[in-house]
Amino acid sequence: MGKLTEKELHALVSLLDDSDREVKDHVKDKIISLGNAVIPFLEKKWESSFNPELQKEIEELVHELQFSLLKERLEQWKLSEEQDLLKGLWILNTYQYPDLDFESMNADMHQIYFEVWTAFKTDISPYDQVRLINNVLFNQLKFSANTKNFHSPGNSMISNVLDTRKGNPISLCAVYYLVAQKLGLPVFGVNLPNLFVLTYKSEATTFYINAFNKGLIFSKQDINNYLEHLKIEPKEEFFEPCAHIDILRRTLRNLTVSFEKLGEPEKVEEIRQLLEILGSIN
Repeated sequence: MGKLTEKELHALVSLLDDSDREVKDHVKDKIISLGNAVIPFLEKKWESSFNPELQKEIEELVHELQFSLLKERLEQWKLSEEQDLLKGLWILNTYQYPDLDFESMNADMHQIYFEVWTAFKTDISPYDQVRLINNVLFNQLKFSANTKNFHSPGNSMISNVLDTRKGNPISLCAVYYLVAQKLGLPVFGVNLPNLFVLTYKSEATTFYINAFNKGLIFSKQDINNYLEHLKIEPKEEFFEPCAHIDILRRTLRNLTVSFEKLGEPEKVEEIRQLLEILGSIN
């Protein structure tokens, strides 16, 4: 934990509610320079403190340390070759749940895959394969659209979606996509305006899947009709598979809307910083 003894750390943290702003800022910088190893100590101090001012300062410090770790992880993810989707979604998830362990989330996801895999058949048509996945995910495991709390930040947090079995279009598509990919199916995400869907795209067959509507299967013409209804010009990207980084950007944009609706401008600003890391100007 840097070069400081436990005693020195105690002394440093107790200066956090010093009335001199300059002293306070200096102390904060010093604590932040110690990095994430100092978080458990700060949390202990928070628990043993009866001073609400000091507790607030500690909360802000811990958040700042956790947020800088998240940004670091996101930078690394962006530079990684495979840009693993579950790992990327987990990194975003740590914004709300900093202590969330990747391995336990991965195990939950594997359990869902296992349930689908045991019911899966390879010798049937792509349409029937998708209907099989739909049956397990939406009828047996009861995944569904969170229409009541559509704008809740929890809908963009994959661990939350795995726990509650409720999500928004993009998080439900992400769960579906991760399962389909593991089964070796040519299923990909598609970035539609106001809606995120999936496509089954092989040389022989192309169709679309709406995970927000229990895996409803639809066609390219349906997308054309949808765009016409929204008075939006068709673009190639509305029909073609998108990359994992697009799924993360879309998830962050949803979070921006969630926090705007909750009236939390600091969080909106932090999410904007994360979008910047992923090279998103919108």
